[in-house]
Amino acid sequence: MSRNDRLRLAFAGLHPDRRRALLEEWGSAAAVLVAIERGRVGVSRAVREAIVPAAECRRRLAAVGAAAFFSEGPGYPGHLAALPDAPDVLFGRGMLPDGPGVAIVGTRRSTRYGRSVAHAYGRAAAAAGWPVISGLARGIDGEAHRGCVEAGGVGVAVLGSGPDVVYPAEHRGLLDGLLSGGGAVVSEYPPGARPEPWRFPPRNRVIAGLSGVVVVVESAVTGGSLITARAALDQGCTVMAVPGDVDRETSVGCNLLIRDGAVPVLGPDDFTEAVSLVLGPPASLHRGRTAESEDERRAAAVPLSGVTLDEAAALWSTDPAGAAAAAGRMELAGLLRFEGGLLVPAGGSGR
Repeated sequence: MSRNDRLRLAFAGLHPDRRRALLEEWGSAAAVLVAIERGRVGVSRAVREAIVPAAECRRRLAAVGAAAFFSEGPGYPGHLAALPDAPDVLFGRGMLPDGPGVAIVGTRRSTRYGRSVAHAYGRAAAAAGWPVISGLARGIDGEAHRGCVEAGGVGVAVLGSGPDVVYPAEHRGLLDGLLSGGGAVVSEYPPGARPEPWRFPPRNRVIAGLSGVVVVVESAVTGGSLITARAALDQGCTVMAVPGDVDRETSVGCNLLIRDGAVPVLGPDDFTEAVSLVLGPPASLHRGRTAESEDERRAAAVPLSGVTLDEAAALWSTDPAGAAAAAGRMELAGLLRFEGGLLVPAGGSGR
């Protein structure tokens, strides 16, 4: 399928299940787009208006410092791409880690105890060199990422909104910390997509898909973190949980997971030891972010239409001086080139 057609269809912002069903029915992104344009597929007016030319899609991505990662292309994690329900296109800012990380998730209605545990586990994962994957939500997710950032680790926020829409808004500083620390924010929804409730359950499979281990810190008997845990089990990913009081609402989900076979984790040291059995010893895990591999991923994030140095700085979450230095290295390495004042992929052309 044409990448332009796939990008245009991704910009429509359809529910992932609907999009997958349409592709199965019509055979390709191009055929789905034609069917929508000719009225053979019933969609909302908002979806119709969201289907714009590929050049406009790329312009909107560049405007918010984001890039499109295609499932078979550079920058898209292979362990996620291998899953049958993986997003065909991810929209992201920053750089995704090479290998699977540790998802630390839980309820928004967390207790002080749960937030403390999540924070400690985020720090422990960062110290071990494991990327911390979560949803940037209030409560457990936010504390896990905050611990990761404070410890200088790499974190990835998977959003239920566009990559430029921070939800909750008070976590903008936390997201900036993830990006400046070498992490990323990703979503299968296009720029501008609002955080509507229906968008969050599907994103949980992406959290699990980016992870080798999913740790649930606090959860009621229903909730998004249990959706993430179920997705992890379906994907063959190890699930761990923090036990809690049997009469505490926010511990019921975790206790049930442990009853049904999840690995209990009883503190930061126990967490590190348990995750090591799955991902390998911490001492053997390095971020793999040599200048060469980091520049390759930066080059992969540059749209074919090209970017200015200021846009590249925003895309790479660095300052203009750092962007200029990186661009110089990548030009010498044959990864990018300057054309008409724009930085473009070695094989691409500018606007």
